[in-house]
Amino acid sequence: MGTGEQLVTVAAVLLGALTTHVTNYFMERSRNRHALLTRWDDRKLEAYEGYIDMIRSSIYLAVQLYETREGLRESDEEQSEAEIRVAMAEAGRLRGRAFERIMLLGGDSVVEVAHELNVMTLEVDWQANGKITGSLEEWRERNRVLFRQINVFHDAARDDLGVRGSVTGDLHPERDLLLPPGRSGGAGS
Repeated sequence: MGTGEQLVTVAAVLLGALTTHVTNYFMERSRNRHALLTRWDDRKLEAYEGYIDMIRSSIYLAVQLYETREGLRESDEEQSEAEIRVAMAEAGRLRGRAFERIMLLGGDSVVEVAHELNVMTLEVDWQANGKITGSLEEWRERNRVLFRQINVFHDAARDDLGVRGSVTGDLHPERDLLLPPGRSGGAGS
């Protein structure tokens, strides 16, 4: 074998090694990028789940307080009004922390929907605490709007996470509040 042939063979081996190295580099980089995206998606899902959990806890406590204040619930059933107010303050604090995680991890549309959800949740809290006034029907309408906004949040979060489908639209008709029967035994008042 001549020197020229040996140089071609060495060049081919070097080119093969270089090609293998570059291919491995790009594949590893792609794998790392995918792992990083997956890790952030997991964090986002945890943040979205935690935020909605805190919203729902706040709603539950607001309903408890409102019904106690308005005489719709027996005050000795569960907690006193003062205990509910303390629990609501703590739930509000935790909701704020959960919202900060949304601000750090959420996509633009999720953050905007979360801002609206915060406003609506505060309105429900304020009426439950008596900071704003309103009738029972206004209370229920605030809750209806709040639950619709939770569904909008779900859709924005699903879109941000790349989950197909939605929780609203033609396949998912809007549902109303589940209300207990009235005290007289009729439909919800």
